[in-house]
Amino acid sequence: MNARVLLLPLLCLGLTANAVPSLTNQLKHHPSPYLAMHAADPVAWQDWGPAAVERARREGKLLFISVGYFSCHWCHVMQRESYRNPDIAAFLNRHFVPVKVDRELEAALDARLIEFAERTRGQGGWPLNVFITPEGYPMYAALYLPPAEFKSVLERLQGLWAKDRAGLERLARDEAKRAAAPAEMPVATGSFVEQALAQADSIHGGFGDQSKFPSAPQLEALLARAGAGPEPRLKEFLKLTLDHMADLGLYDHVGGGFFRYTVDPSWKTPHFEKMLYDNALLARVYLHAAKVLREPRYERVARTTLDFMARELRVPDGALIASLSAVDDKDVEGGYYLWNADELAALLSEREAQVLRLAFGMQDAAPFEAGYLPLRSLPPAEVAKRLGMDTAAVETALSQALETLHKARGKRTLPRDTKLLAGWNGLALAVFAEAARVTGEAKYRDVAAGIRDYLMRALWDGKTLKRAVDKGRAVGAVALEDYAYVTQGLLKWARLTDSTADYAQATSVARVAWQRFYAARGWRLDERSLIQTGGAEAAIADGPLPSPSAVLVEATLALAEKTGDVALARQARTARDLARSAVQRDRFWQASHGALLTGDKHN
Repeated sequence: MNARVLLLPLLCLGLTANAVPSLTNQLKHHPSPYLAMHAADPVAWQDWGPAAVERARREGKLLFISVGYFSCHWCHVMQRESYRNPDIAAFLNRHFVPVKVDRELEAALDARLIEFAERTRGQGGWPLNVFITPEGYPMYAALYLPPAEFKSVLERLQGLWAKDRAGLERLARDEAKRAAAPAEMPVATGSFVEQALAQADSIHGGFGDQSKFPSAPQLEALLARAGAGPEPRLKEFLKLTLDHMADLGLYDHVGGGFFRYTVDPSWKTPHFEKMLYDNALLARVYLHAAKVLREPRYERVARTTLDFMARELRVPDGALIASLSAVDDKDVEGGYYLWNADELAALLSEREAQVLRLAFGMQDAAPFEAGYLPLRSLPPAEVAKRLGMDTAAVETALSQALETLHKARGKRTLPRDTKLLAGWNGLALAVFAEAARVTGEAKYRDVAAGIRDYLMRALWDGKTLKRAVDKGRAVGAVALEDYAYVTQGLLKWARLTDSTADYAQATSVARVAWQRFYAARGWRLDERSLIQTGGAEAAIADGPLPSPSAVLVEATLALAEKTGDVALARQARTARDLARSAVQRDRFWQASHGALLTGDKHN
């Protein structure tokens, strides 16, 4: 491994005897459920902000930035193993300025640190732990580590810092300069479809051969391409992927909605957290797939996902909360969603249990310690054939069994992250408004109206958008993604209402976004950054969420066409065209910007 990138495995160096600083844990009563649950840690967690950075500069210490989120299983594990360990906590408090960050409140910071981890370690994820110099330069990143290994990293890194601070600061500055330099990448060969299919899993669908993520931005772009012309191989791959995502472990067959990803390549073993953004994006993917691929069942998947969101994530204010935890109230991962044999026998009739077990692959030994996760295994017609039943009777038994399990599950408890985030609610507004337009369902229009009203009432004051609010106080750092996704949501709402005032409101948010996050050199993720990483970007790549720069450009072009704003249209076209070189270098991860340049879009 490169010594300038990984500053470990380091020399075994002695520890310096710094004076113990008067740090105290600042997270008590924090509005973020994730941060509040760290308030009892012996680690003296600081909240992210200028005060923490200034303290590191004043005391000449490294910042230890630990990023996670409420529904992250391994974040909980590392808290239990390391952050509640008195010895580890004492070492952190003595030698570092420890800062806890909720990634959902600091989207731009999280994106920069993830990019640093991916660039220097080859992978990112959460919990994400990054050591940053007092000047604000990321120096070393680590993901989950067992306590002994984590303690060793702390000791070795502190030893190096005590011995050669100037050298480490120089390495960190040099790494930041390399990150900011224009990428020397060859132009990618082949079309977007060819590049995507080269990375595709032709057996299970999706991309890659390890953990499986939905890759919603890429699926959206591929569906748009499939709708633009004859692409038989592409349509076959899309159907394979969408079928496996909806039939196996990524989807919750009892209550609807999608989990964040599966830990296996065959879509069978989910990481059980449910995120608002995933479900909003995937509901939209399946809505589009129903039209492009002419598969009515995909619209049913979209509807059950929307119904899950409205039922489980919506609060009286009209907005939708951030996520549902991967672990239940008994600290069992997936426990809320799993069923053991005794429960099935007690809840279902013998015939219902027989049909359910066969249809949902619950015949063999339970794959999880806490029981079975329903995975669609056989179609009703095949179940009927094997059991000597009528297909309609099988479908009735399945429907009754799933409804019984859903009611029983309602008596269980699942922790929730109740933050109401602007950007994620913008994504939800977009899909509910589009669903209302496509299906004509008043219930989806009502949900969209509630989200739109909350955004405009609580998070937008006519001049500024807030990331989130708590008791009337803005929390978190608003980012480009908030403005982009809210603009898109408001545009979809305006298309539903065809109201001049609604189009004007969407345009107002878009204009502020361009003023705050775009300049001649490109896009910024946020307005001000306390850390030194990279610079402006001509095009922001897609991640689990679609590129906010592409989303804003697309929405702005549509708004400018509707309102006749020539200057706004010119600015959006310029930004769209400047993204061309980034798209040519990496069409797959620039799927959203690529679709803008080729004109592929969903009507």
